[in-house]
Amino acid sequence: MNRIATSLLLVTALAVSACSNADRFGSANGGAAGAYGVNGSPSDPTSVAYFNQTIGDRVLFAVDQSSLSPDATVTLDAQADWLNQNTAYSATIEGHADEQGTREYNLALGARRANAVKEYLVSRGVSPNRLQTVTYGKERPLAICSAESCYAKNRRAVSVLAAGAGA
Repeated sequence: MNRIATSLLLVTALAVSACSNADRFGSANGGAAGAYGVNGSPSDPTSVAYFNQTIGDRVLFAVDQSSLSPDATVTLDAQADWLNQNTAYSATIEGHADEQGTREYNLALGARRANAVKEYLVSRGVSPNRLQTVTYGKERPLAICSAESCYAKNRRAVSVLAAGAGA
């Protein structure tokens, strides 16, 4: 076997061995990612997974609206309670819109939706320095189709948590 073939086999073996360690991020041994990844366990009431799945990380809006529905305020009340109990987390509130309308209109609508959520959370006692807003308009759809069922899913504001900020 010549040197090139030997070198190629050695590099391939190293590359494969680097990809074979399932615990390379330390999740199985109490690493920073925890047993369920960076979001934690859905059964841990202090975890991001619990927030996303049990509390609910998003609220939906009616067509061309940025006012909060009664269903949205129920979810946001639970988000505010959770954020007030878990002060190590901050949140970025993402405002989204459906594909109808111009890009500029939907960016503005997404911003109004994100701000409506932020203002509501602040009114429920969450410190404003723990909340940021961003608008994506229609650029990041959750559902892709030209039907009302998809549009309804895309008219949303999502609270995305981050640890270690703003307490």
